[in-house]
Parts: sequence; C-alpha cells; structure tokens
Amino acid sequence: MNDPHSSPISIHKSGLNLARQAVAEQDKSNWPMPEGTILAGAGRRAGALVIDMTLMSAVLTVLTRGRIVNIWNIDLIISQDIHYWVAMVAILSLSFWLYFRTTGIFFSRSLGQRMFSLAIVAEDGSEMTSRMWDERSRGKLLFLIPLFNIYHAAYEIQRIRQRHTHQSNLDRKIGSIVVISNSLPPALRRHLR
Repeated sequence: MNDPHSSPISIHKSGLNLARQAVAEQDKSNWPMPEGTILAGAGRRAGALVIDMTLMSAVLTVLTRGRIVNIWNIDLIISQDIHYWVAMVAILSLSFWLYFRTTGIFFSRSLGQRMFSLAIVAEDGSEMTSRMWDERSRGKLLFLIPLFNIYHAAYEIQRIRQRHTHQSNLDRKIGSIVVISNSLPPALRRHLR
C-alpha cells in the first residue's frame, strides 16, 4: 500500500483543480494586448457610428444643397434620370469612404469615436496600416445601404457582445480592435490625436 499508484484517489500538490487549470490554459492565449487595456463595448461604438453618420450626412446635405436626399428617391431609379441617382450614390459612397479613411489615418479614429474616447488599433496595440484603414473604410460602407444597414448593425453588435475580444466581423477580418483610448499605455497612444 505504500505504492502511490495503487490508490484510486490521488492528491495533487500543485493546488490546481480542473477549473483552475482551464483558466490557466486560457491565460496562456496569444492575446497580444498590453495589460490594462479596456476594450470598447457595443454601445459606445454604436453611438460613435451614429454621430459619424449624422455628421457626414449634414455636411453632404449642405455641400449638395440638399440634393443628396435624392438618393432615396425611388422614382429616379426607374426614370431616365438614373444617371443623377448613380452620381449621388457615388458621391455618398466616396465621401463616407474618404471620411473614415482620412480620419483613421490622421487621428487613428473617426470624429465620433474621438468624442466617445475610442481608438482603433491593430490587435497588438500598434498603429494600423494604410491598407487596414482602406479595408475598414470599405467595410463601413455597408452601413449606407437602407434596411440592410439595420440588419448589419444588429448582427455586428451581437458579434461584438459575444466575443471576448469585442471584435466585429470587420475587426476580425482586418486584425483591429476598438479600445478606450485612455486605457492604452502611453507608448501606444502616441499616434492618437
């Protein structure tokens, strides 16, 4: 009976039970974010997007003297003036793409995200590349499609809430995360404006 292998009950001196071992394995994941960084929730991100969309819509309404609203005029699509509608779609799409890309490159966030103290960074906390901003800006254009934008927003909010990384599908695709800007270490905040 002195043989420790003969007993069906064994005592582990490490002090870890199965639950603690599982948590310890999860802690060894390859999440490269610095400790203390706070990931942005869906509510803040949605609020920032609403502000961005409202701001850009107001600017475009002023610049086009209100003609941009003709993009929702169904009669234009089935008339001989469809080229006018196509021009408005091109103006709207290009403007939003340029807005998100330009603010991303210069500020590392949009103006709405800046108001909510959010920052967009690569998964390791470093500054995003120009290619990443191109892809992110292109992905934001899905929010311009009427009715589909409601479904898309609800779907992305659900993904943000489900993932421990708070990443939307677009974030996962390009390798970015949205964080509370003040929670980043000072060395990783240098590019934020």
